[in-house]
Amino acid sequence: MTAKRHIRQDTAGEAGILYADVRATTDELTAPLAPEDMMLQSMSDASPAKWHLAHTTWFFEEFILKPRSASYRSPDDRFAFLFNSYYVQAGPRHARDKRGLVSRPDGQAVLDYRRFVDDSIQRLLQEDRADHVEIAELVELGCHHEMQHQELLVTDLLHGLSYNPLMPTYRDPAPCPVTDEVPLTFTRHDGGLTEIGHDGSGFAYDCEGPRHKVWLDPYEIADRPVTNREWIAFMEDGGYATTPLWLMDGWAACEKNAWDAPLYWWEQDGAWWSFTLRGPQPVNLDAPVCHVSYYEADAFARWAGARLPTEAEWETAFRNRPITGNFLESGTLRPLPGGSPWGDVWEWTQSPFSPYPGFRPPEGAIGEYNGKFMVNQFVLRGGSCATPVRQMRPTYRTFFYPHQRWQMLGLRLARDV
Repeated sequence: MTAKRHIRQDTAGEAGILYADVRATTDELTAPLAPEDMMLQSMSDASPAKWHLAHTTWFFEEFILKPRSASYRSPDDRFAFLFNSYYVQAGPRHARDKRGLVSRPDGQAVLDYRRFVDDSIQRLLQEDRADHVEIAELVELGCHHEMQHQELLVTDLLHGLSYNPLMPTYRDPAPCPVTDEVPLTFTRHDGGLTEIGHDGSGFAYDCEGPRHKVWLDPYEIADRPVTNREWIAFMEDGGYATTPLWLMDGWAACEKNAWDAPLYWWEQDGAWWSFTLRGPQPVNLDAPVCHVSYYEADAFARWAGARLPTEAEWETAFRNRPITGNFLESGTLRPLPGGSPWGDVWEWTQSPFSPYPGFRPPEGAIGEYNGKFMVNQFVLRGGSCATPVRQMRPTYRTFFYPHQRWQMLGLRLARDV
């Protein structure tokens, strides 16, 4: 992961403000949690909230303070082993699936670590240095990295809390808005030769470029995501039991995991319910369906007589739409009815997460973030109700394995013309 060259002036003050704001948001997200909540790790794909606090701190320490500050000394050199994630070149690391067993250092020690690194970063930004632009860019990169972990923190927490029979709430329950059903309509796009990818202005990760030309045949894309109401119709029509709708690997995953509904759903007294960060909630029929895998999304699209869009189709269709929607800042932490391509749910595309033509990862450990994951995963676009809005831009690509469901994952249909 790396940033395009964005910061050109003396922006230490700006970087310091961004840093303080992002770090405060992470602290606010964990403030309601009990110490026991902070230790939850329900599967190897998820991490405890305490680990997210520590890992994002280690990132600033490892990639900024240690190589850039001659006077910096870590409060505990063992933290590098405990809180590295998968940066092989940065050294050995604790097993990912055992992060929930690290009860020591305790929560207060992790918070003290955060404060120590916070003070060190702010002092570094205030120094009069020849490399102040590079440091500011690295701080910006670290802040975007932490924003990604803010999203992971709340979705990992949701997965962990879902195993508690008491069905605890992270945020106070609130009624779902009453809305009218919005008909499914499509907008036609003529296709042709176009360009996608980041143009170099503003922040972006390395995998968003280089900008390059693609050819699109004419297509239609839905004006809103697939809703829970439509998903229930798929279920009632035997969608989870109709083999021809499914890719072979998808059908194997469906059988192995006994999928018959989106993750966190159950039927009660003739109605569908879902576990959310606000506790048990009736499924909002007109909200975007959420917590479905690529395999399920692909099967639904085939059942609906459509397909998933490519990421080039998605970006071309929506790159001029204002980035407004239901993001982390709204505090709803659940999808709401609406047709915006931004927020609510990440939308699966049929595009594999692979390098754009001319992609070259940066050298060193920091280049491991995206490049080595460009295999066996699919691209999603648009952000979700757990994504910080300032992360979003038309070229932003996230990616997950096709069987994964615990993130806020949904879909939007496309069709050939």
